[in-house]
Amino acid sequence: MKAKTLMIQGTASHAGKSVIAAGLCRIFARKGFSVAPFKSQNMSLNSFVTPDGSEIGRAQAMQAHAAGVAPSADMNPILLKPLKDDGSQVMVLGKSAGNMTFAEYVEFRPRALEAVSGGLERVMSEFEVVVIEGAGGAAEINFSRSEIVNMTVAKLADSPVLLVSDIDRGGAFASLAGTLDLLGNDRDRVRGMIINKFRGNRVLLDEGIEFIERKAGKPVLGVVPHIKPLFLDDEDSVYLENPVRRGGGLKVCVPKLPRISNFTDVRPLEMERGVSVSYALGANDLCGADAVVLPGSKATIEDLRFLKRSGIADALAGMSESGVPVIGICGGYQMLGSALEDADGFESAKTSERGLGFFPAETEIHEEKTLRQTSATVENGGAIFSGIEGEEITGYEIHMGQTQFSGANNARFLKKADGSFDGAVSENGNVYGTYLHGIFENDNLRSTFLNHLRAKKGLPDEKTANFATEMEKQYERLADVLEESLDMNAVMSMVFG
Repeated sequence: MKAKTLMIQGTASHAGKSVIAAGLCRIFARKGFSVAPFKSQNMSLNSFVTPDGSEIGRAQAMQAHAAGVAPSADMNPILLKPLKDDGSQVMVLGKSAGNMTFAEYVEFRPRALEAVSGGLERVMSEFEVVVIEGAGGAAEINFSRSEIVNMTVAKLADSPVLLVSDIDRGGAFASLAGTLDLLGNDRDRVRGMIINKFRGNRVLLDEGIEFIERKAGKPVLGVVPHIKPLFLDDEDSVYLENPVRRGGGLKVCVPKLPRISNFTDVRPLEMERGVSVSYALGANDLCGADAVVLPGSKATIEDLRFLKRSGIADALAGMSESGVPVIGICGGYQMLGSALEDADGFESAKTSERGLGFFPAETEIHEEKTLRQTSATVENGGAIFSGIEGEEITGYEIHMGQTQFSGANNARFLKKADGSFDGAVSENGNVYGTYLHGIFENDNLRSTFLNHLRAKKGLPDEKTANFATEMEKQYERLADVLEESLDMNAVMSMVFG
């Protein structure tokens, strides 16, 4: 028997589709249904590796975790990873199909739609309920004939649609009315509307809701409040315009690279009380930082040049000498080495660049992509992690580069389960590099890192929360809010008839 479906579309990007879909996944799971998320195509530099080594959008992995199931490539058949304004690396069912311009991807569309149809069919055959997320705005008329993310998918799944609008940015009622007008006959698939991210007294919306229901001939099924803080993974860098910030005794800075990827790696730090995570565009933004996390990049050489132009590179050298820890993850690790080379231009038009020189590691960018979940132990803890040497660390790797390390193995950060080494530690023990995304999700490593920073400031140790438990609390809290805010009887009737 094929699954029942519900599709969440938005009036624009960042309307809250991913979060609403995640919350509904948890609600259906709590009601005893086997449930899975689905998003046909995602454009994002935040990604995740499934247990079988497939790469999907991080938001779909988050939704799968909310549903209580293992993420799979079928849940996100197409992932577009932007390289520049008119080009992306195209991932099809978790594997790279190469780099394409927009025009080339239009030609590729039949193959993409075939992957979408196959993934949707398999997910619908495996689960009782599938919560489908659209992309961008539902009425992107410039893509109406070629889109494979919104009404095209609703028709494939024969799914009812809920239309979500973000009132926090203003214009919610106009965007709902305009979207429905532009949808033409497809508006019949829209069964209800959701007003999202509302702050204030619900009564203030009554007149607007009455108007939009009359005009649209469709019900508003709920007003969802602005939920802060909510530490769930975002699919795009719009989040960085207004990230969650907590005041506290510790300040961790993250350089805001132009092509930043997997900035979700610092989410576990953001969740900790007493820790403030901020994003730096220049050297002055690093002032007062207790630590720096250099994130991943989808254009590593170009972003390395940004670090040099902005003064951040020079600042990192001085900070590390003064005892401020620097941790580079994936592309950040590559930048911390001695040199990068992209001879065939897979990521950048500039083929080579001197690294920041914290350890003797040279990286060559290759077409072959490493995708795997990884288990390792701490080999060399340096100044921070010596107390957890030999302890297990897990994460996942997503990189096209291969790094050759010319130093001694005792300068390597991690030893993987297969006996090979990952990452490096600088001579002064303050700079670390690793290919492992998700490294701060390890409670032992995160606790050691933060308590090291606290000790340097004369602050007492604090117990670190269990990351998995905290994420469960986030999913439950989100589901509770949606249960209270939405007409769930109407939603259930819409799905099950």
